[in-house]
This record gives sequence, structure tokens and C-alpha cells, in this order.
Amino acid sequence: MKTAIVAGCRTPFLRSGTDFGGMTAIELGRAAVGEALARSGLRGEDVDHLIYGTVVHDTQAPNIAREVGLATLPRSVPAYTVSRACASANQAITDAAQMIELGHAGVVIAGGAESLSRVPITLSDPLAKSVVAASRAKSLGARAAAFKRVRLRDLVPVSPAIAEPSTGETMGQSAERMAKENDISRESQDAWALRSHRLAAAGAADGRIPMEITPVYLPPRYERVVAADNGIRTDTNAEALAKLRPVFDRDFGSVTAGNSSPLTDGASAVVLMHVDEARARGIEPLGFVRSWAWSAVDPAGQLLQGPAYAAPLALDRARLSMQDIGVMEMHEAFSAQVLSNLQALASKDFAQRQLGKSEAVGHPDPDVINVMGGSIAIGHPFGATGGRLTMTCLHEMARRDAQFGLVTVCAAGGLGFAMVLERR
Repeated sequence: MKTAIVAGCRTPFLRSGTDFGGMTAIELGRAAVGEALARSGLRGEDVDHLIYGTVVHDTQAPNIAREVGLATLPRSVPAYTVSRACASANQAITDAAQMIELGHAGVVIAGGAESLSRVPITLSDPLAKSVVAASRAKSLGARAAAFKRVRLRDLVPVSPAIAEPSTGETMGQSAERMAKENDISRESQDAWALRSHRLAAAGAADGRIPMEITPVYLPPRYERVVAADNGIRTDTNAEALAKLRPVFDRDFGSVTAGNSSPLTDGASAVVLMHVDEARARGIEPLGFVRSWAWSAVDPAGQLLQGPAYAAPLALDRARLSMQDIGVMEMHEAFSAQVLSNLQALASKDFAQRQLGKSEAVGHPDPDVINVMGGSIAIGHPFGATGGRLTMTCLHEMARRDAQFGLVTVCAAGGLGFAMVLERR
């Protein structure tokens, strides 16, 4: 193992349209990267590269990593942006690990940010073509003529698509179909969501979650500060969740707003170093990157089942079994997705048919899975969640004196990710 993780943090995760509504993903990223660097004890001059993830790109600043780096690091530090849907920060982290293991860098900061309060709104194709034509026209009459074929319907703004381009199906519709195909009940989905909120509320109250968060001062006057997530429901209960109507199949569905992750704004950052560099500087690592794996499934099938394929591969690469895992952090896009993946991992039939294994992969006891809740309660800024999962897993491994931890993420496009972390 060559890659050590020595520090990391995140901003509060806030529901879109609330207190971070006036901030860009770049501004959120600056807060996370600056604090992660400070927690590492390193200087900006020590950093060799910045890799940062986002999903909904700002058309005015498509390389978010560079903009974040210009505000937090020396201008000589290279930076690039990655985008792998909900696993974008995980992509940044594994890119950093590869760079370190190849000897191309000694210190890399990785993570991601998302502002779903400020998604770019574009023009329809007919209107966009007319605007371009008008900009090239050399007379007032020619400019006016460029718009003569524009219809009223062409004036409607176009927001980013939320459906799979290959199938036209939204992620929520896919989760609904998975719940039906895998016989995941509404009651079990609501129970997992309630668990997420209760565990997150406990983690927020006892200080475990706050230790991972850097407070953010709100522009433009920077007098107000936000220091906590605002999606955790301390007042919810089984009865309240049961009253919510299904969103994606109103007549026969089971996926609701209550058992789904909300649209969220936030950022995260992780500092990775070559283990020799850390030792030379007297820095005690939080843990090490043992292995990772990516997977892909047909988006028209079990869209969010990627982790059930990636986790066994990551474990094999680490020369471990699921019995070795002491802490597991799973991204919770939907309760149905979590329960479907756990079901698959526990299934001997799935292992034999899909993985070519003779026995079920298995999964840890639920008591060590998402022990401080998950994305359903805490929130899910697409580009940032992978950093949160990584740091939460490492901190909980230390609390429980666990040697190995596992992080898994499902992502749009039928993608899956898993990473094995080690403390010693």
C-alpha cells in the first residue's frame, strides 16, 4: 500500500434552495479544500495536484478543479475535473491514488462539490441557433430576421435532464422498478429511511458528524455561518413516512420522497499522500487505500445494482472477504437501492449466476453499515458524497478499532464503485 489518507472534511450538506442557494459549487469547494489542507498540517506548496469532481457543470467554469485550486493553492498546482455521476468524488480519490502509486505525485487533494440550487438553464435548439445567427449578423434587420422562425414554445428554458439518455427512465423510476423486481416492500424501505434519520440525528448530537464538517460563512456579508446539515429529521417516525405518497408510480409504487435522498448542495475534500512522504513528515495517516473496483450494468436493467458487482471485485483485489470488513459505508440514493444491493450480496443464486462464485459474497451485520445514517438523511450533493463516505468510514473504523472498511456507491448510467480502506 502506497497511498495514505491523512485528512479530510466536508461542508454542511444542505437541501437545495436553502442557505447555500446563493453559493456556487466553486465557492463550496473552496471551503472544503481549504479546510482539508489546514487539517492535514501541510502547506499549499506541498500539494502536487488537485482532482475534483462535479456532475452538473457550470458552463462558465467547466474545470471546477482549477477554479477551486486558484483560490486555495499556489497557482502552479495543476488541477483537473472528473465526472462520474454520483461517484465523481470517488473517481477523484482513485485518480489521486493512482497518481501517487505511479510516483507522479506525493500529495494530492481530491473530492468534489455540487450546487443543485444553481443548475445551468439553457436555451432550446431553435432559440440558441437564432441567437448565434443574430450575433453574426451585420445589420439590425439581419439580427431581427434571425428570430423570425422562433415560436413561443422555443422560448421555454431547458433544464438539465434527469433521465437516463439511453432509456429515458429517471433514477427514481429505476429504483421503483428494482423494488418491484426484487420484492423490496414499502415497509422495509421506510424502516431503512427511518434508521438513516435516527442514526444521523444521534451522530449529529454526540459530535461524530460535526467533527467532519467545516463551518461555512454565507456571502455576501459573511456574517451568518452554517455549521450543520439541515436534512436530518429528528421528528420523523414510521407513521409519518407511511403517509407519504409514492412519487414515481402513484398507484402501485413504494418509492417516496421519504425513502429517497434529497437534492443537496455541498462539497468535500480528502488529502492523500504517499506513505513514505507521510512518514517523513511525521504525519499519522487516518488510513490507507487498499483496493478499489468499478462496475457497470445495463441501465435498462438493475440500474443501481452496480455496487453488488464492484464490491466482490474490490474485495478480491484486496485479498479479503466480506467477513474481514468491520465498517461499511453505502451511498443511499434510495432505500430500495440499498436493500436490493444487500439482498444481492447475500444471495448465493446471484453469486453463482452473476459473479461466477460458488457462495454468496455476504455483507456485514447492519449494525456496522452506515452507522451514522446515510444520504437519505444527510443529503447527497452528487459530486461530493464520495468524499463524505470515505471520511466517515475512516473515522468510524478508528472508533471501532476496525482494520478494514468498505465504501460502495451506485451511480447513474448503471455504474458501481467499491473501495477497501485499511487502518494499519
